[in-house]
Amino acid sequence: MKNKYLIKKNKKFGFYQISPTPSKEDVDKYYEEEFYSTKKYFNNSSLKVQLEDKEFFDSRWKNMYSKFNSFSKKKKNISMLDVGCGWAQSLIYFKNKGYKCYGFDPSKEAVEYALKKNIAAKQSFLEGMNVFGNKKFDIVTLVNVLEHLRDPVKALVQIKNILKPGGIIFIDVPNDFNDFQIVGAKVHKMKNWWIAPPRHLNYFSNKTLSKLLKSLGYKILLSEASFPIEMFLLFNDNYVLNRNLGKKCHKKRIFFEKNLIKFGKENVLNKFYQALAKLNLGRQVSIYAKK
Repeated sequence: MKNKYLIKKNKKFGFYQISPTPSKEDVDKYYEEEFYSTKKYFNNSSLKVQLEDKEFFDSRWKNMYSKFNSFSKKKKNISMLDVGCGWAQSLIYFKNKGYKCYGFDPSKEAVEYALKKNIAAKQSFLEGMNVFGNKKFDIVTLVNVLEHLRDPVKALVQIKNILKPGGIIFIDVPNDFNDFQIVGAKVHKMKNWWIAPPRHLNYFSNKTLSKLLKSLGYKILLSEASFPIEMFLLFNDNYVLNRNLGKKCHKKRIFFEKNLIKFGKENVLNKFYQALAKLNLGRQVSIYAKK
C-alpha cells in the first residue's frame, strides 16, 4: 500500500502529509484487518508492554499532571477526554487523581477494558471529535493520534468546540524529519523508515505543529520534546533494524531520565526537553495549548 502514496508538504501549515489522502474506507479497512488484529501494532501485547513499563509511563502521566495543574486555574471537578484512548492507561492514572475521565477509540477490546476500569469509554472511529453528546471538557488529549488522522486540521477545529473556555489541549506526536533522524538514515543507508502510510498520514515537528495550532486560534503554553532516541543511530547503534538493540536503547533512555529525577534534577530534565523542542529534535514533540 505504501507505493500508492507520495509525501508532500502542506502549503499552508508546513507539515508533511501523505498524498493523495487515503479514503475513509481504505483507512478503516487497514485498521480493522491489520492494526487491530496483529501483534505488531495493537492488541493485548501492547497492554502488556505498557504494564511492564508502568513506572516509565506513570512518570510521563505525572509530568503531564504537573503541567495541567500549572496551566489551569481550576483544581476540582476537572473533566478530561482522551481521543484514541487505547487501553486507557493515562485515563486510569488521571482518574486516580480525581479527574472525570472519558475516552474513545476504534478498538472494541480496548474500550471494553477501559469500561471494566470504570472509565467512561466509547467505541468510535476518529473521524469526529464530538462523541459524548456535546459535552464540554477542561482537558482534551491526543497522544500519538494526530499523525493517524485523515484530516488533522478538521479534528483540531472540532476540538475547539468541545473545550470549555480556557480549556487545555495536549498533543503528542512523533517528531519526524528531524535532523538526527535524517542523518541517522544516511549513516546506515536506510530509507526513511518513519514514513508509514496508511498508518501515519501526517508528519509534524514542533515548528509545524505550533504553526498549525496558532493558525486555528490556539495559544501555545509549552512545547517539550522527548529523548532523542535517533542519537543512538549516530553512535552507530542501528536499533531500527535490530529490535533487541532497540530495547537496550530504550532502557538507557529510562536510566537517563530516572537518574536525573532520582537525584533532584527533574527541572533540568524538563528544561533539556524544552530546549530540544526549540531545535525540532527529540523522538516526540508534546504541545500544551489553550483555547
